[in-house]
Amino acid sequence: METPPKLPWKFRILLRLHSFGSFISRRSNITVNRFLISFFDPKIPPSSKPHNGVSTHDVVLDSSRSLWFRLFFPSSSLVANNVTLPVIVYYHGGGFVFFSANSMAYDDLCRRLARDLRVVVVSVNYRLSPEHPYPIPYEDGFEALKFLDGMDLDCGVFPVNVDLSRCFLAGDSAGGNLAHHVAVRASNYDFNKVKIKGLIAIQPLFGGEQRTNSEIHFKESPMLTLEQTDWSWKAFLPNGSDRNHPAAHVFGAGVKDMLSTTFPATLVIVGGRDQLQDWQKRYYKWLKEAGKEVDLVEYPNAIHGFYAVPELKDSSLLIKDATDFMHKHMAL
Repeated sequence: METPPKLPWKFRILLRLHSFGSFISRRSNITVNRFLISFFDPKIPPSSKPHNGVSTHDVVLDSSRSLWFRLFFPSSSLVANNVTLPVIVYYHGGGFVFFSANSMAYDDLCRRLARDLRVVVVSVNYRLSPEHPYPIPYEDGFEALKFLDGMDLDCGVFPVNVDLSRCFLAGDSAGGNLAHHVAVRASNYDFNKVKIKGLIAIQPLFGGEQRTNSEIHFKESPMLTLEQTDWSWKAFLPNGSDRNHPAAHVFGAGVKDMLSTTFPATLVIVGGRDQLQDWQKRYYKWLKEAGKEVDLVEYPNAIHGFYAVPELKDSSLLIKDATDFMHKHMAL
């Protein structure tokens, strides 16, 4: 078996700090000390001046609900003026509990996606659990998609040409779960401009009451422990629910029949050292058996959250595989 990937020292320090912060801010009564975790989750302001070839702008949907998204635009030095860019609507991870669209980790990641994929990224700042449990994050995620569909693209917010008919949903971990449920809701909605071409699920967070081999074997992985995952489900799911709730156990009883659902082509990214991999592979198999177009890509040595570390080889492979997937389905 290959040895675990060696994380850069700077990232290891940041990871230890955030892991410590999330541990001490999570209370046993399934609440979060938001003031405390704020010291371990640095925020990045938007900037019209390009940084690493990308500029950003925040758009407020509803200030009373703190619902907004951050737009990431490749600079003119990367994209010609007469080129229209596809859109990725991105949902961040964090177990539905932590991070936001302006967290340093996700500002960095979405900036890299916008630059390397040559796309406009719409990073959605949905409300967090346990203060806003199921189904609120799903509602926020879908509301952002509808808001984008109704935007005037000539209003001056978009400095580049945007093509909403080439739109992809994407998300990592809990954000991958959220992207799936938004895609299901979108299948029954008549959009004016948005046409969803595909879904990129990066190590999506699914689960169930039965423990899987990967959950047991990788329960103490660097980025995500089994204890953290269990706590997050308790914070997110309705009171009295277990992990067989349809939000987590999407392939279980009581879940909408996927055979009758118009679902976008899907790319499922799996890590060979991720505790969630068995559930992700089951998700792939479930979509495949329902007759949906779905691809599975596995990086055998990847830990959960590998995409947050640009120095890792698998992080570069993700960019390549996402590029190939998008080009394939934009042409259809």
